[in-house]
Amino acid sequence: MNKFENPLDSDVAGPAPRHQTTQVKVGDVAVGGGAPIVVQSMTNTDTADIDGTIAQVAALARAGSELVRITVDREEAAAAVPHIRDGLLKLGLTTPLIGDFHYIGHKLLAAYPACAEALAKYRINPGNVGFKDKRDTQFGDIIEIANKNNKPVRIGANWGSLDQELLTRLMDENTASANPRDARAVMREAMVQSALLSAARAEELGMPKDRIILSAKVSAVQDLIAVYEVLASRSDYAIHLGLTEAGMGTKGIVASSAALGILLQQGIGDTIRISLTPEPGGDRTREVQVGQELLQTMGFRTFVPLVAACPGCGRTTSTTFQELAQSIQGFIRDEMPGWKTKYPGVEDLNVAVMGCIVNGPGESKHANIGISLPGTGEAPAAPVFVDGKKFRTLRGPTISADFKALVIDYIDQRYGQGAKVPVTAAE
Repeated sequence: MNKFENPLDSDVAGPAPRHQTTQVKVGDVAVGGGAPIVVQSMTNTDTADIDGTIAQVAALARAGSELVRITVDREEAAAAVPHIRDGLLKLGLTTPLIGDFHYIGHKLLAAYPACAEALAKYRINPGNVGFKDKRDTQFGDIIEIANKNNKPVRIGANWGSLDQELLTRLMDENTASANPRDARAVMREAMVQSALLSAARAEELGMPKDRIILSAKVSAVQDLIAVYEVLASRSDYAIHLGLTEAGMGTKGIVASSAALGILLQQGIGDTIRISLTPEPGGDRTREVQVGQELLQTMGFRTFVPLVAACPGCGRTTSTTFQELAQSIQGFIRDEMPGWKTKYPGVEDLNVAVMGCIVNGPGESKHANIGISLPGTGEAPAAPVFVDGKKFRTLRGPTISADFKALVIDYIDQRYGQGAKVPVTAAE
């Protein structure tokens, strides 16, 4: 766009076309090749704790995680993997399990063939798969087992465990260069090369490109953006996005959303993980929810109905609209696992819960169903709009319960079994 063009004149506002990558099947989930961007997560249980890990994988899967990674760090964990897979199947859950291997993955996969078979994908870290003369041999051992079992791999370079031999070589070359680069730029180059060189080696060992996913995770937003832009420009492997060690609470959410949002807007990324540090005793599924909300708010996918709510101001001293928005949003998210089959398409629903007359009626008209609650000094009446038209006015102490009932009724009429009957406006 030149400086005289107006972006508002564009017919369509949206992300750049998706980076063309090779599609990889992880279990029955397609990653890359134009498939929808996949949300994944990782357990933080001791994998040897079979029941605890089953419970957490089940919670993550029910929250919407389409792939779940588990740590396989020792013999007890490797032995537990097939039992975890079988326990999930008894619950009716077929979410693919990814094995996260570091240091001794080659030994565990060889010694526990049932583990190698039960996993849908192996994650290999080229920075610690082996050191010096053992690196190529042990990497080759994992690739050989993956080939034997027809399993894909993610080759995941990481800022915190970067291949030191490669980094040292690039640093030495940079020092000897006539125009040396900043040390962080050299580290970013080492990240990219680590992933690409390992992928090339995997292909030399017989692994097809459609079973390779790459990642290059760092913990700083600008570094992550720079690394993935280069990685995407140099290859067409499927790409896993994630800001490693993103942090806790709002810091982790903001950092991950900023980094991944910029890359996704450029068409880079086929599967994402939001690596949040949970609060002590916190809910691990939060990272799944954040990943889904990132993709949905950017327009890539729809997972749950959207609830638009105003932030509140001096015109909205009542907390009624806040409580109602929270109640509706929580209710919808809790019910979504069952609604996916009962109400096909309900994830496209838009609900508005507004707090006063300024923007309330307008926003409510833009939603499928919306309510404009009375603000400070306004008449104690709340108009409800359905599909852009005024439907009813609610009054009295049961406004919240009455609106929730209307939302449920709208969902049943609009998305229920049989013909979709439009809701008839009535005063």
